Amino acid sequence: MRLIQWQWGDALGVVPQNDPALVGELLAALDATGDESVSSRNGEPGSFRVALTSHYEITRIPKPLLEAFAVRTGDELLQRVTSSTANGELKQFLWGREIIDMLVAHPGVRFAPAEFIGLLRKLQPRLYSISSSPKAHPGEVHLTVGAVRYESFGRVRQGVCSTFLADRVEAETPVPVFVHSNNGFRPPPPDAPSIMVGPGTGIAPFRAFLEERRAIGAKGKNWLFFGDQKSSTDFLYRDEIESFQREGLLSRLDLAWSRDQSEKVYVQNRMIEKATELFAWLEAGGAFYVCGDASRMAKDVDTALHQVIQIAGGKTAEQAMEYVANLKSAKHYQRDVY
Repeated sequence: MRLIQWQWGDALGVVPQNDPALVGELLAALDATGDESVSSRNGEPGSFRVALTSHYEITRIPKPLLEAFAVRTGDELLQRVTSSTANGELKQFLWGREIIDMLVAHPGVRFAPAEFIGLLRKLQPRLYSISSSPKAHPGEVHLTVGAVRYESFGRVRQGVCSTFLADRVEAETPVPVFVHSNNGFRPPPPDAPSIMVGPGTGIAPFRAFLEERRAIGAKGKNWLFFGDQKSSTDFLYRDEIESFQREGLLSRLDLAWSRDQSEKVYVQNRMIEKATELFAWLEAGGAFYVCGDASRMAKDVDTALHQVIQIAGGKTAEQAMEYVANLKSAKHYQRDVY
């Protein structure tokens, strides 16, 4: 077995399998046995069941499949949302719906197995930021995975890869993985200060970062902004983080729990509160790192960073934009967002 090699900041690509229970529901709705011969992801023949389990996305509804339903049912809503001018309405329609919902809602619509496969997207690997340093854990790769589970339209939904790892992978289950290099997310020099903003599972690379800094004896100061909903249930790696703080590896720790009080508090609020000291760290050559949700958190943190520079640096909005641009060009502002 060949050991994989990685650096701090890299991600691990995981090739998941779909939930067998959902595969069974799809086969029943399609009136199929699963033994029918279809093309696999690589174009080679294989069984319908294996294709649905290992080669194709079976949750999110691809537009070609939705268009096929629109044609075969004549449904006015489906025809409208699949029209080229209805992108906003299409997005609203798809939210919370999955392929099984379409089959159950339109039981008269039938697809031959090969035709159905041809309307699906290929199953893609999922990338997870590696949360361990190879120097601290030789031969191991640690991941920080939040299992996605929710309900919509009266059905329980599950994240494809997160619940694959949480529920269906046993100790001896072979899982295809690969290293995804992230050269745009690398540590500063050992003596440089670092500021890390990683709420929720965004803590992953920063756990690895702190392990790495400890392993190499880096002298640079480290400041972590972390948070989630509740400190009692969502303080990931609490014992380790508090240990890092006690030993002096973690110079500053600012926590933000959005549900522990009546007023919601997020990491960007903590940044504003500590604007003077945060700007001083930046002025001292500190590198600023962000990991986590791209759609909201990373945008809010970026806005807060501009505000910090204006408040503590006495700069205009335009000057703050220039300051941030200079941080980026010097690779002192790096993001791993998804």
